[in-house]
Order: sequence, then C-alpha cells, then structure tokens
Amino acid sequence: MATELDLDGAADIEEIADRLRDVVPDASVSLLFVESDDAYLVIIRLDEGEDLRVFGSDATFAGESRLGALLLGEVEEPALDLDEETTDQSAAEIDDASEAPPEVEPIGDPDLLSDLGVPARRLLELCTQDGMLPSDVTAEVCQAIGCGDEVEELREA
Repeated sequence: MATELDLDGAADIEEIADRLRDVVPDASVSLLFVESDDAYLVIIRLDEGEDLRVFGSDATFAGESRLGALLLGEVEEPALDLDEETTDQSAAEIDDASEAPPEVEPIGDPDLLSDLGVPARRLLELCTQDGMLPSDVTAEVCQAIGCGDEVEELREA
C-alpha cells in the first residue's frame, strides 16, 4: 500500500514514526520516502512498528531546513563509504560507479533496504550518481522492492 503522509507540524522523528505506524498499524515493514528540493532524500523504516532506521542521501539536508533537521538531526553515524562495501560486482562496474567523487555525504543506515533487495552499495551509488534526483532514486528503489507501480500511481494522483 502506498499513501502520502502529512509531516506538517511534526515535532520530532518519533512523531513522524508514530504517523507512519498509524498508516498500517500491523505492518511488518513500513517505509517512508521523503524527497525535498530535488536534492535530498530521506528513507525511514519501521520493522513491526518498532525498530526505527533512517538513511539520508546528504547530511547537508539536516543543516539546511527544518524538515532536514527533524528527519536527520538525531542521526549520528555517517553512511558506510562505498569503498567499505563488498559485492559481487566486477571491478570494472565498481570503478565506473566511483569515477567521480560524490559531492554528497550520505548519512545513517544505508543497509536498511538490503533484505528487501537493495544492498547498501546500490543505495549509496544511486544517491551519489550524477544527475539522479531524489524522485529517480525513490522510483528505482521502489521498483526493486516491488512497489514501483503503487508509488508511480500515487505520484500521478
């Protein structure tokens, strides 16, 4: 199920998590994709309504807006560096993906979608890929985890 979630007036990340829980209270996994200014993406995940995990495409967002501070202000750990991740990709694919140094600083838990089919390395690559907008990253991630059509319908509504 894909639906919009109103974040207006939220006081902190816990209130946003409460709003996410209210959408489908018995969901095993709930995801919230927040896109801002065609520059920033934050993904929030709740497992069984409890385990809150957050990933942001760029730590700069926390300092540039109230929403960014609300979503990422309590996230302390930087995302894993692409060099730290290992995958089954060929060396050529890895070299192609990391030719240009990223101008963004991902923050939080890039592994939050790994069990759904989007490994940390792939999420980091999408967020640091030149020309990718947050909506493009959301679309690709949602397609990979099996809810691409629902999210596209929501965008078109």
